[in-house]
Amino acid sequence: MNYLIGEYECKLDTKGRMVVPASLKRQLPDAEREGLVVNRGFEKNLVIYTRSEWNKLLGQLARLNQFQPKNRDFIRKFMSGATELMLDSAGRVLLPKALLEYAEIGAELVLACNLEKIEVWSKVKYQESLDGVSEEEFSDLAAQVMGGFNFGGDENE
Repeated sequence: MNYLIGEYECKLDTKGRMVVPASLKRQLPDAEREGLVVNRGFEKNLVIYTRSEWNKLLGQLARLNQFQPKNRDFIRKFMSGATELMLDSAGRVLLPKALLEYAEIGAELVLACNLEKIEVWSKVKYQESLDGVSEEEFSDLAAQVMGGFNFGGDENE
């Protein structure tokens, strides 16, 4: 799969439907045929997966030893709320009310592409999360997270 890119501000209609932006939809060529899956995120947000990425994730979860209580608890919590999304003829998806409430998403939201998935945030919460890391902290974080990588280049590069 190609990695997804972009950040999109969207609005929900009164029924909880969101139009998938055209430039994002172009990055999801199989979404109309296979659908998408939305689930709770780890930070009071939602996460949308393509069906193929969701199936890869389920394959990883299926390998966990379910005789271990921590594994069962994680799987149960992670899977709660997972819902299939289908695009309608107008290119909209209906986001489940319970998930919108979990993520405290109102009429305005942000779709933030994150590698192979799409994070769905309340517009206000998304901005708060970005503002929560200063430029200096981001620079330090980059050094900690990415500083040890050899990006395949020559040592002199």
